This record gives sequence, C-alpha cells and structure tokens, in this order.
Amino acid sequence: MRTVDEHLTEILGSVAALPPLDLALLEAQGTVLAEPVSAPVPLPPFDNSAMDGYAVVAADVAGATEAEPVTLPVVGDIVAGDPAVSAIRTGLTARIMTGAPLPAGADAVIPVEWTDGGAATVRITRPAPVGNYIRRSGEDVLAGQTVVEAGTRLGARQLGMVAAVGHSRVVVRPRPRVVVVSTGDELQEPGSQLALGQIWESNSYMLTAAVVEAGGVGYRQATVHDEPAKVMEMLEDQLSRADAIITSGGVSMGTRDVVKELLSGTGTVDFHKVRMRPGKPQGFGLLEGTPVFTLPGNPVSAYVSFQVFVRPALRAMQGLPPEPFPAVSAVLAEDVKSPAGLRHFLRGRLSFNRGHYTVAPAETQGSHQLGSLAMANALIMLPEDAEALPAGSHVDVMRLP
Repeated sequence: MRTVDEHLTEILGSVAALPPLDLALLEAQGTVLAEPVSAPVPLPPFDNSAMDGYAVVAADVAGATEAEPVTLPVVGDIVAGDPAVSAIRTGLTARIMTGAPLPAGADAVIPVEWTDGGAATVRITRPAPVGNYIRRSGEDVLAGQTVVEAGTRLGARQLGMVAAVGHSRVVVRPRPRVVVVSTGDELQEPGSQLALGQIWESNSYMLTAAVVEAGGVGYRQATVHDEPAKVMEMLEDQLSRADAIITSGGVSMGTRDVVKELLSGTGTVDFHKVRMRPGKPQGFGLLEGTPVFTLPGNPVSAYVSFQVFVRPALRAMQGLPPEPFPAVSAVLAEDVKSPAGLRHFLRGRLSFNRGHYTVAPAETQGSHQLGSLAMANALIMLPEDAEALPAGSHVDVMRLP
C-alpha cells in the first residue's frame, strides 16, 4: 500500500494549471485571476462631494451659528457627471450633488441639513473645517496601485473593483470542467421505483456539488451499468469536453469492478491501495491527457477521497495552492480508536466556545453511512500512528462547508 501523501504527490505531479483565458467581466465570475489588475487612474479620479449640499470657502462660514447664520449667494448647480469646469470665489457658493466634482476655489461642502436649502441665496447655520465632506482624488485607490492580486477568485466584490478601475476584461484561469459519473448495476435514479437489491444513486450528485464547491464546473453524467463497452464509450465521449473525469464505484476487488478492469493499463491510469480509511481503493491517471480520478463506490469513501485528492488537484488546475479544506486544532470530546498504519478520517461535529474548538466524533463511521456525513461539519484527521486517543487530546480537524 502507498501512503496518502504518496498518492497525492503523484496526482499533483500529473496535473497542470489550465491555460489562461481573456474573459469579459461577468463571464469571469468564479474564475481565478491569472494576472494582477491595477488602476490606470486614481479613485476617485477627482475631488468630489460626499453629500448633497453647498460648495463653499471654509473661511466664509467660520462664524456661522444657529443664532447668526451666514448668508451666501448661490451662483449655480453642480450635478454628478457634470463635465463643465466650474469655480467659485470667496463670498459665493454653489449647490452641489453627491459625487459631483468640487469647483475650483471651494475647500469644503456644507450638507443641506445645515442650511435652509435656499436656491438663490442660502443661510448656513454651522461652520465647517477645510475638507469637510470632500472625497479627495486617490483616497480610495492610487494610480498604478494593484487592486486585485493574481490568484484571487473573482466574486462580486472583486469584479466590482475591476470595473471601477475601468477594465472590461480580465485574464483568468478558467474553472475546470469536470464530468462526474457513477457506475453500478444496482444504481437507480432518485425518484424511480426500487426493486430488491437496488439503491438510489447519490454519489454523482454529491461529487458534482463538491466540484462546484472547489471552484469547478460540474457535469453529472447519467449512471452507467457495469458493462465495459458502455463505460469506455461514455469515457471517450466525455474526453472532448472534460478537463477532468471522476468516476465512483468499480475500483475494489470484486468480480464486477468494471472501472478497474477496464482502465488498468489504459493511458497512465493505475490502481492502488492507499493507507487510509475510508477510501483505501484508489485509482488515478491520464486518459488522452485528461486526469481521471476513480474513487470508491461507498459514498463516504467517495466524499473523503474527493476532499483529500481531487479538491487539491482542481485547485492546482486553477493556479491555486493545492490544499484541502482549512484545518484547525481541536480538543476531542470523546475517546477514539484508529486502525494501526492507516490515516483515519472520522466524521465529527466541530464547535467553538470559550476560545477553543471541540470536536465530537459521529456515532456511526461506516463508509456506507451517508447520514452521519450529512450531519457532520468536520473530518477528524487521525495520523497513521494514532491507534487510540483519549478525550482531551488535540487533533487536526478539516472543516467542511
């Protein structure tokens, strides 16, 4: 058997970052930026008003009070987007709207709430310091400043920033297109009637959703029965559109483990036993240059295998550090046991209180028991040399979404 780290190292040595694409902004949502984005001009690009009010010379209103307001003539209106160059001199004011450019000569803005709102003349009842309610050019972003770093996944906030500095397109690593398929004669589509010996297929739904959580684009392929010709036909059909393929089922030691039988020696696909529980039977390789992950059929084994091996590979394909979900150190709430020589991933409930994490293992840990996985929010990671750990021990815990 090989170790978890050995199997992951082989996978990561076989996958490469996808070639970058130049995309329009909304097409780039969810992708990873391949080149940094910088601001060609400062933001704001000009001094502007932060309030609806009046542009003034601060010295003119220094003595304004409720009892003795200062009255100034209003010489015009300045609205947001006004391209005209405007100016005022001491003793005058102009009405100004939020976002409108500050007129030359003005050094403060008086909000409407401090005035009587006059149109020809205005009474101002409070003084204002120089710079009052003025957004200065460059106070948000300086010209030439990097606003989004390479390696950033582009969400709503980042796309807004890119648009704000005038870029309509970005160079990104695309989201990997991943085809997911389950194999097995016993599998039936959810919603159908079951005969004796049949079960509803769940792995492909779970793994396709996991692909999306990892930043990829998941395509669920209809279940394929354990017929070698049909499995190979499906794989060949998908190679043209897939950046990676995930299968579940048919990789162990059974007489009808068709995926293992079919792909052994095909391309670079190879099968191994990995020192882990759940998820011992694993397969991986390149088929016509496309990475193929063959995962076990038991649902918990398939899910754990995805998080440990596939998720890091999909991140690497996006130019990101090939990491699993973030891990935290937690205190065990109960005693646990683990098989010698295997890295054990236990389902658990992670909680945070009084400044530290505590994790309690699920009552059921069978690799076929999806119920405890659905209720878990963490995987307790027990190293190969940990055969028994008492409550109160510190363990590493992978946080699940």
